[in-house]
Amino acid sequence: MDKEIINYPQINGITLVENNIPQVFPSHWHNAAEFVLVLKDGCRYKIGDTLYKPTAGDILLVWPRELHELVKIPHESIVFIQFSSHLIENNTDLASATRFLNECHFISSKKNAELTKKIRKNFEKISDIYKKKNLFSETKCKLLVYEILVLIGEYAMKEFRQSLGEEHFSSRSWNYIRAACSYIAEHSAENITQTEVAEKVGLSPFYFSKLFNEYTKMAFPSYLSSIRVQNAINLLADENRSITECAYESGFQSTTAFNKLFYELTGCNPRDYRKLHRHSSNHA
Repeated sequence: MDKEIINYPQINGITLVENNIPQVFPSHWHNAAEFVLVLKDGCRYKIGDTLYKPTAGDILLVWPRELHELVKIPHESIVFIQFSSHLIENNTDLASATRFLNECHFISSKKNAELTKKIRKNFEKISDIYKKKNLFSETKCKLLVYEILVLIGEYAMKEFRQSLGEEHFSSRSWNYIRAACSYIAEHSAENITQTEVAEKVGLSPFYFSKLFNEYTKMAFPSYLSSIRVQNAINLLADENRSITECAYESGFQSTTAFNKLFYELTGCNPRDYRKLHRHSSNHA
């Protein structure tokens, strides 16, 4: 159950893998999401404790920090994209819908032909951008990933409503979480507290904590830390800023806490991450 560090050698935050995919790979996890397009029958892919036996055209979804394993992958039978968790965590709509997204791991092409067809088309567009290396490749690829996430989000929420009924789905609760995520994003560099955010959205601290955990699958301190680390990552791209400046400008009160959380979320320290970013940019 090892942690894998995902590098993005060509496009920052997104990688597409079509060739040299191992036939087996032991149980592991990473901070990136991993979406798999199945091209041939015969694959065996494990996510968490569930073994999937997809057929051609199916889609498998591994969300950030989920254990998964390549049990049996025939030659040229899958294509997958991996993208930074920050595309989800720094988007209010998606962060609020984490509860629904994380429960969706498999989309059948037989039952959802139109949906899987649209997702496959975006895979093909991303692959084409990778090969051509035109201007604004990163932006174009991220827009396509967001299109996939919207399609999956709409599908996941529809499935949830149908399976549990409207009484278990509250758009009002989701709007509370969306408002909270938006406030956190706006004020993450400040010394904000869970009580303050709860008050801003009009909920008691106890109920807000329960609701926030339920919808985002993260405790408030962890969510706030992840937003601050992403802000620091953006600042680290500026070589004129020191690592200490990046830490404090992102809302961390000490470099010790910053280095610890940065390592926990990315798998490397800020200095090494900056080197990786520089290396990726030079080889894009």
